[in-house]
Amino acid sequence: MGEKFDAATLRILRDTNEVRIRPGKSSKPGVIIWIVATGPDAYVRSVKAAEGKWFQRLSREREGTLEIGDRLIPVSATPVTDQATLDAVSAEYLRKYATSPYAKSMTRAETLSTTLHLQPR
Repeated sequence: MGEKFDAATLRILRDTNEVRIRPGKSSKPGVIIWIVATGPDAYVRSVKAAEGKWFQRLSREREGTLEIGDRLIPVSATPVTDQATLDAVSAEYLRKYATSPYAKSMTRAETLSTTLHLQPR
């Protein structure tokens, strides 16, 4: 742990609305999710809150693969509990996805506990 995404990858994560995540060591195509980057860090949340299957598996296994187009990036996932970080991630979801009617769903109280910090492995 402790690795950071390089500047080019962070730029892509900031500009790309949808990526895919493969929880665990799955080789199946990933599930489409939204991702945000704040500062040098990337975060994901489950719109289905704790019911999201990808979230359940990723939070249990703590590793997965991020798919950005044709790129596969092995990642580690760490739960976020710090309120300041949760607030920053919520603000970024609202900013990045402002034109989507689903943006506010990503900031509901029940989704906050599904916030995961992703780092490249």
